[in-house]
Amino acid sequence: MEKLQRQLAKIRNLLDVTFFKVLLFVSIGIILFAVMYSNVKPEKLNLTLFSVAEQTIRSPITLEDRANTERKRTEASEQVQDVYTMKKEYTENRVDLISSIFDSVSEVEEEIKMEQDQLQKQAQTNADGTGTAPATAPTVADKLPMLKDKLTENVTKDIPDPVFNSLLQTGKDELSIAKDLTVTAINHVMNERIPADQVENAKKRLEEELKYTSLSANMKDAAIALGRYAVVQNEFYDPVATEELREQAKEDIEPVKILQGQILVEEGQLISREIFRQLELAGVLDSDNSIKPFAGLVLFISILLLALYYYFNEKTPEDKKQTNLLLFSLIFVLSIIIMKLISLLQMYEYADIGYVFPAAMGAMLIKILIDERLAIFMTIAMAVCGSILFNEGITGTIHMTIGIYILCSGLAGILFLSKQNQRSKILQAGLLVSAVNLVVIVSLLFLQNGQYSGLEYSFYLIAALVSGIASAVLTIGLLPFFEAGFGILSTMKLIELSNPNHPLLRKILTEAPGTYHHSVMVANLAESACEAVGANGLLARVGCYYHDIGKTKRPQFFIENQLNIENPHDRLPPQTSKNIIIAHATDGAEALRKHRLPREIVDIAEQHHGTTLLKYFYHKAKQNGLEAKVEDYRYPGPKAKTKESAIIGIADSVEAAVRSMSHPTNEQIEEIVRNIISDRLQDGQLNECDITLKELEIVAHTLCETLKGIFHSRIEYPEMMKQKVNQA
Repeated sequence: MEKLQRQLAKIRNLLDVTFFKVLLFVSIGIILFAVMYSNVKPEKLNLTLFSVAEQTIRSPITLEDRANTERKRTEASEQVQDVYTMKKEYTENRVDLISSIFDSVSEVEEEIKMEQDQLQKQAQTNADGTGTAPATAPTVADKLPMLKDKLTENVTKDIPDPVFNSLLQTGKDELSIAKDLTVTAINHVMNERIPADQVENAKKRLEEELKYTSLSANMKDAAIALGRYAVVQNEFYDPVATEELREQAKEDIEPVKILQGQILVEEGQLISREIFRQLELAGVLDSDNSIKPFAGLVLFISILLLALYYYFNEKTPEDKKQTNLLLFSLIFVLSIIIMKLISLLQMYEYADIGYVFPAAMGAMLIKILIDERLAIFMTIAMAVCGSILFNEGITGTIHMTIGIYILCSGLAGILFLSKQNQRSKILQAGLLVSAVNLVVIVSLLFLQNGQYSGLEYSFYLIAALVSGIASAVLTIGLLPFFEAGFGILSTMKLIELSNPNHPLLRKILTEAPGTYHHSVMVANLAESACEAVGANGLLARVGCYYHDIGKTKRPQFFIENQLNIENPHDRLPPQTSKNIIIAHATDGAEALRKHRLPREIVDIAEQHHGTTLLKYFYHKAKQNGLEAKVEDYRYPGPKAKTKESAIIGIADSVEAAVRSMSHPTNEQIEEIVRNIISDRLQDGQLNECDITLKELEIVAHTLCETLKGIFHSRIEYPEMMKQKVNQA
């Protein structure tokens, strides 16, 4: 394991160089391309017209069959009947024309009557001997020119003179009746559609209506002649409306599509011209020369790697870039390889074998070892890769169902591990992931509205369970290797280190019980303060358990372990006492390194005192008249580098100071806490960590509240009072 750690450390160091970092991304891209190459590579098919298909061929993509679409639209357009429009204004015009003829006849009669009246007056004047003799009454022949002058040339040309003569010979009352009957008949006939080939039939209908009227024979013939003349075609072909209907019929036809996965030709079927055309349209015939699938795969991998590069370059802390990048790369490549191996089983007719893929494994590992955001990114990437790898043997297709399944499964694993990262909870998370997998599969099957047997549903149930449980088992199994190989201090590792049965903790408990109790008290204080400012509370607690492990080397020289014994420092010179006290920090770091505890725990043991001054022994040396330098009585450091180390150092001093008081009040506790923090600030002990003044105020408040809860006033019972009196 140490050899592996050294090798990984060398690789991490190489990643500091841009060339090697780019080389890693290129390597990931090559692996992805090699894994998905066969899934996008078009099949080589030997197909000719009128040959027999040796295998069932499906469409690799969804596309529109324009030829079939156009054919169906043409058929729909041809089925549209010509549109004929009835001109209603023609009826009004023809009625007005016939009415005008009758009115013109009446006007002629009126004019002749007026002339006759004038002539009559003149005749009376002649009888008196002063006027001319009266003229004779005009004949029909005389009236005819007058009537024609009132009508248009077209009318007079189309209507024979006998018709006009009959009108001019008819009395006023009969003429009025004839007019009404003729107009009514024309209205009745022309209110119906009269196409060009039905004009004669319409005229006959009008003739039938007028044949049985009470008009005289001559007038009846004239009315019929006028009616036949009035009846004309009133229904005409409308090219605009016809074209609109044809266009609408074309638009109503949905585009004919060849769907992805649709069978184009079945095994043993003759390849007709239509099938050959569809194969050519789907790009199956010339697929050997197509580079589009490979170009698409390269573009997809490039986008994925660019996003990954941006994340690690911009969103990752500088001190964790190399470790996180290498760790992510290993987990991602491992997941892709597992996915590829499972996808190879599809060649044995296991079309839905992809559902057993442990989709949540990589997401849970990344969540535990790095962070949640990167785990989500990996889940999305795995979902897209899975939709390509599990394309059911149809090259170039995308299996969206399996992509959704992998995405939901991975996100479920991240969700269930959000606040519970203990190893015992990983298996529970795996079971919950299995439940989510099952719900997702069932929902997708229902959405497809397919018919499935009980055996098929049983397979999906087993696949969902296997995927979730395998994710948990693989996570539990791989986690120790990644933690050990990369020296990662995960939450689960911290929980393991907090176990009281750990050899070092048992050593403290048995050899320095006072120090153990002190460490537990400091742990309570430091954990609450760290959580209040957003630092790692669990790391602070575990670090407190081990921070004074160096005191086990000489436990009796530390006051918390001096129960009913004389303080040995009373007999030692200040210089010697100083050396013993200061040594516990370096001794502790050395012991922790020897037992291979994580670097973060070693740093806490080494940094919790920083370079603070041992004031008691410094002043004791001064009082004894010894030459003492301040630098000689300071801890060697280093100063606190992290918030956790700084807060633990403050909590350590605060707990010791408050414990030394018999009955500390709330005011005394607050004064001690703020004085210790102020001393640390003025002494420059917090200059090398990123803790702010605002956070220090929060730390002070949290420490005060916790200490008040620990050292609260207790009621003194009568028995206790008596004991105190007796002791006095």
